[in-house]
Order: sequence, then C-alpha cells, then structure tokens
Amino acid sequence: AQCAQESIYNLLPRLEEKPVKPPRYISTFRPSVKREVEKNKARWKTMGPAKVAVPSPKNFLQKHSKEPKLPARKKEQDSKKLPALSVPRRTDHPVMGIQSKKNFINTNAVAAITGLPKKPQPIYVDRRQGDKYLLETSGLVPKYIKKKDYGVTPTYVTQRNEEMKRAQKEYEAGILEHLKKRAMKQLSDEERRSLLQGLKKNWEEVYREFQGLSVEIDTIPKKIYKEKLESQMKQLEHDIEVIEKHKVIYIANE
Repeated sequence: AQCAQESIYNLLPRLEEKPVKPPRYISTFRPSVKREVEKNKARWKTMGPAKVAVPSPKNFLQKHSKEPKLPARKKEQDSKKLPALSVPRRTDHPVMGIQSKKNFINTNAVAAITGLPKKPQPIYVDRRQGDKYLLETSGLVPKYIKKKDYGVTPTYVTQRNEEMKRAQKEYEAGILEHLKKRAMKQLSDEERRSLLQGLKKNWEEVYREFQGLSVEIDTIPKKIYKEKLESQMKQLEHDIEVIEKHKVIYIANE
C-alpha cells in the first residue's frame, strides 16, 4: 500500500470526527393521520368474515385425484369399424381383361374437323413495334355503357331523394302552420264600434281632467301634468281618427 506523504502534522494522532446525522424528519400531520386511521379502522370492514364451509375429514386428498382423467373408452364394435379409405388396399387386385372398342384416332380426327376454331383473344398494341396488351381490361372496350342498368338511377339515390322531398314538404307544412297561427285577425263591426266608444269615453275623461286644471300654471308639477294630459288627448284623437277613417282593421296575433 502507498504510504502517506511525510509531514510534521502527521506525527500527532488525529481524532476521527464522526459525521453528525441530521434529525429525522417527522411530518406535522402525523398525529392527525394516526387518529384518522384508527378512527376508520375496523375488522372485516371491506371483505367481511369468511363464510366458507369447513371441509369434512372424510374428504381428504387422495393419490392421483387431481390428475386429468381420460374419456371413457368406446365399445369394441365401434372400434372395429375402420374409416373408408380413398386408396386401394394392399390386398385388392385390379380388374383385368376390360378393353374398349372405341377408335380414339378417328374420334379425335372428327372432333378436330367438325369443331369450331378457337377465337383469338383480342389485344391492342400501344405503338407499331410495341408490346401487346389485353383489350378487354384496357378500358377501350365500351362494355359498361352496354349494360342493362347503365344510366339507371340507383335505388338508394331514389330513396334518398324521396326522403329529402318528404322532409321538405314537412318543413313547408310546418312553416305554413306557423304563419297561419301568426296571421292577422280582422275586427268585426261590433268590436270596432265598442273600441271606438271606449276611446271616446277615455278622451272625455281626460278632457274633463284637463278642464279641471287651474287657470294659472305656476309650478313645475302642474306644467308636467298639463303636458301629460295634452299628449294623452292627442294620442286618443289620433286613434279615434284612424278607426273612423278605416272601416276594415286587422290585428296581428302575438
């Protein structure tokens, strides 16, 4: 081991200074937490007491009792029946001596002579010395416009259009009903006559109050009251004139 560097300060033995541990941290909420835990603590609070039947001493664990058991064996008659094989057995012998009198050469010659020639598959070439491609899948053949249902509106589109028309009719009917409710009401002759009489009666009452005013208006309240009566009389005169002028009057429903 490497020795420490020689120094005069190392001649005297030094006392080992042990590090002082800081005081342990204790939360200020410790007492309240303890009280809360003791208050809410109780036996069997969440799970409750165990209600399990006590096992009988006669039903003890036996040997091989937990091992998986195989299904019951089938009867011997079923086991003797073998499934049908798709290949011949080793003991089977082929049927010998069967010959056909068909002349395959003549049959093939007649089929080749009388048969229709094979139609060539239509192709197209993109340029003079280019590659060949199938014409049917190229999109150049107008096979879609020759379909029976080409140009026919699909059923889901017609159903959607009918639903839209029905919704539009319901909306228009609701608007018409709303307008009918808010339509103007015509005043009858009796209602017009009674209204006119009531306005004239009100004008007479206001005019009587106006006539009862003092000759000299020397205070502000008297002046304000006089102006108020004059405005009421002007409004009543205007309403009476309008009702007398017009024989037919309509009132909008609120």
